[in-house]
Amino acid sequence: MKLYVVPLAPNPVRVMLYIAERAALGVDMGIEQIIVNTLKGRHKEPEHLARNPFGTLPVLETQSGRFIVESRVIIDYLEDLFPDQRLFNADPERRAHERDLERICEIRLGNLMAHWVHVYKSPLGLPPNPDRAVELEAAMQPACAYLEALLADGRPFLAGDRVTMADCSLQAFLQFMRFTQKNLMASYSNIGRWDAAYRARPEVASVLTL
Repeated sequence: MKLYVVPLAPNPVRVMLYIAERAALGVDMGIEQIIVNTLKGRHKEPEHLARNPFGTLPVLETQSGRFIVESRVIIDYLEDLFPDQRLFNADPERRAHERDLERICEIRLGNLMAHWVHVYKSPLGLPPNPDRAVELEAAMQPACAYLEALLADGRPFLAGDRVTMADCSLQAFLQFMRFTQKNLMASYSNIGRWDAAYRARPEVASVLTL
């Protein structure tokens, strides 16, 4: 299998982190990771559009030659394809809690953060929009406060004592934030503690570029 990625954008990075976390559990998926240079517009060229007509990343090319273009679906597919040492909990209620956390990290924080990056200091060179950046910073605060309170008990990972997709997703968006050289999490000490500890793990450090 082949995974087409760009190592800064949040959606590819969270899939890359997921694969790294499964590898740390002893699962070798044998996936070749191929970088598509978005700064040079390679994602808009016919070769990539043949894989994904939307021109986005990541894209997983399966053994049969089929392409999967949505990051969460890629992760779900890999969970099903490699059932040993899954990242998602086997217990339905705990699994629901972990998925809930991941969706909070993505929808209530990460998507806003990704938009903020592009109006504050876009890696694609989009024009800044300071007023919109301020609005987005305010919109992120409820989710930040929720995660800060969640981590107040000193837990190593968002869901407790084991890594989940919530950790992968949150870290992917925080790396995208770090591109701007502004730390929106500076006033959240518990998130800062989690961030430093999670980034220090070898499997994570091997994926992140910032």
